[in-house]
Amino acid sequence: MDKALAESQTAADRVFRALADPGRRRLLDRLRVRGGLSLNALCEGMPMSRQAVTKHLLQLEDANLVTTRWVGREKEHYLNPVPIHQIAKRWIRPFEHHRLEALHDLKKQLED
Repeated sequence: MDKALAESQTAADRVFRALADPGRRRLLDRLRVRGGLSLNALCEGMPMSRQAVTKHLLQLEDANLVTTRWVGREKEHYLNPVPIHQIAKRWIRPFEHHRLEALHDLKKQLED
């Protein structure tokens, strides 16, 4: 990624860009089910090359959606749910509040 472009993007921009690709979402789903996977383990069953998986992992790491830990000579990958939680808190929960208020009001009217 171009350094100037990376600096101009906000953390949320990087998360949305990373989540836009179905292959990256599939990698995140696999890490959600079982963290600590090596690159070899993540490549198993993926309909893309090892090089493509590596590129996707780099974008996920850049968005802080994946963290890594070296164990011996293997790099383990883990899902970091914090950026997704922050997106949900800002972009989804405010809409849920109004819907829940409307359901509460409807329930109250029906009970009266």
